[in-house]
Amino acid sequence: MRKKQAQILIVDDQEEILFSAKMILKKHFETIFTENNPKKIISILAENEINVVLLDMNYRIGFEDGREGIHWLKEIKTLSPNTVVILMTAFGKIETAVESIKIGAFDYVLKPWHNEKLLETIDKAVTEGRKNIKKTTAEKEDKTEKKYFVGSSAKIKQAYSIAEKVARTDANVLILGENGTGKYVFAEFIHQHSERKNQPFVHVDLGSLSDNLFESELFGYAKGAFTDAKIDTPGRFENASNGTIFLDEIGNIPLHLQAKLLHVLQTKTVTRLGESKPRPLNVRVIAATNSDIKTEVKNKTFREDLLYRINTMEINLPSLRERKDDIVPMANFILEQIAEKYNQENWSFEENVASYLERYPWKGNVREMENKIERALILAENNTISVLDLDILDFEEIQENDENPLSEMEKGAIEKALFKHNGNISKTAEELGLSRAALYRRIEKYDLKN
Repeated sequence: MRKKQAQILIVDDQEEILFSAKMILKKHFETIFTENNPKKIISILAENEINVVLLDMNYRIGFEDGREGIHWLKEIKTLSPNTVVILMTAFGKIETAVESIKIGAFDYVLKPWHNEKLLETIDKAVTEGRKNIKKTTAEKEDKTEKKYFVGSSAKIKQAYSIAEKVARTDANVLILGENGTGKYVFAEFIHQHSERKNQPFVHVDLGSLSDNLFESELFGYAKGAFTDAKIDTPGRFENASNGTIFLDEIGNIPLHLQAKLLHVLQTKTVTRLGESKPRPLNVRVIAATNSDIKTEVKNKTFREDLLYRINTMEINLPSLRERKDDIVPMANFILEQIAEKYNQENWSFEENVASYLERYPWKGNVREMENKIERALILAENNTISVLDLDILDFEEIQENDENPLSEMEKGAIEKALFKHNGNISKTAEELGLSRAALYRRIEKYDLKN
């Protein structure tokens, strides 16, 4: 039997799992790597063109929620977007599976596996990886620019205008705004409209980096710098060479580490852990935070000299509450993008959805809207998304007042849910997020009794 030309990496903290998986896979695929320490994934990806990673979700005794697997999945997709990831765990939960697939996992395997099923899944993953490479190559050849939704509100137009102007320079940029307002999108927009657009765009979530990982992740390390440093490894700054590094949630960096970052920005050099020789850097820096950074400076929890270094140009992103006229057009834009992502066409919202979208508070801003629309598209039927699919009804905030314009909306939603569940009170109440007693009160109020 001829082996497939593919490089597979298996990451699990149990040696027996690594041995067993390798014995199965090496008969069918050319190269199999095994590793019991997930921290070494980055260096392995840097040294090899890995097609598929079979990744365990739990590495610490007593932790079975899969969060570590989610973390390393994000790292892999950032560093090597064409590498296909299959997650595996003995503690499978559908919520974790759905979350992992939404953020880029190809599939989800429960241990112990069936050998035939494992081989079939990895074989499909290898095929998917090759499709990704072809698609990426085609996208590079096709110079079509990514679409960005601007909107009509004055504040967002001003923000995009500033972004376009600053993109033509190499000035450092600080993007401010609430969670979910689109700071990543703006950083990417600036990069794509700059002279560096064909060079790397490296995103670093500083809020997720522990103090111990901060220097090694950002600045890299030399072989032997610490126990697990088996090979020389560049950091994120070097990975962004000639391109842009996006330092997300910069307000979360502890004070004692801010000085190290400041030194890199001031000298435009980086020194790997375990080395003494500075390496020159040619990197454009964009930073972002949702914190009140100037108050942090006053409180001496953020260095003033670091703030001056990162905010040559400052861009403030408005919340959705400040751009209400953009809410419905943005929802339609996002729906179109998500439908395209899932290779689907002709999706739309029900007619009454617009008024609900405009009244909903959107505390999570654009990110919340994206999540709700993506979830709705997965759950909805007949290519039409309803208010119930979107889950944007907050009944407890609706006043008990017949003159309230939301009353008719609430009545319609209850009628639809009752019909959907054939009058089953428990299921209807659960879907609407109400207690049985609260639902009965509304049935009485709107005279919905049979």
